[in-house]
Amino acid sequence: MKSTGSESRHISIQIASPVEAVYAFASDPANLPAWAQGLGGSIEKIDGQWVAESSPMGRVVVAFTPHNDLGVLDHDVTLPSGDTVHNPVRVIADGTGSEVVFTLRRQPGMSDADLRRDADMVGADLARLKELAESEQTVRDS
Repeated sequence: MKSTGSESRHISIQIASPVEAVYAFASDPANLPAWAQGLGGSIEKIDGQWVAESSPMGRVVVAFTPHNDLGVLDHDVTLPSGDTVHNPVRVIADGTGSEVVFTLRRQPGMSDADLRRDADMVGADLARLKELAESEQTVRDS
């Protein structure tokens, strides 16, 4: 029987901030170092591309899907090897707050330990996004 795709894990977090605010913050590549440490501590726009020089994977290029009203925050990460990893992400309304769902896909040759490590990193990144988005919401509500 032929496989229909790779194994996926959906990692999500509830955020007590409106979907529009979470999407606006998370979709701005300049904000990535504040919450997506899996992509490194800095990012800059070079020749029209967002480049993270100090990611744990080395120099990577990050390209987001065009801005939209649907909360689609998909992004491609081009690795130093030239391989590109597609990362589906959604910011979904949840009452007056949001849910962010990141679909982590097992890459070819990825061990169970590597998949767990990546899932843990994504979970930590989403926790930082939650903290930042909710602190911004607190400031807006003051």
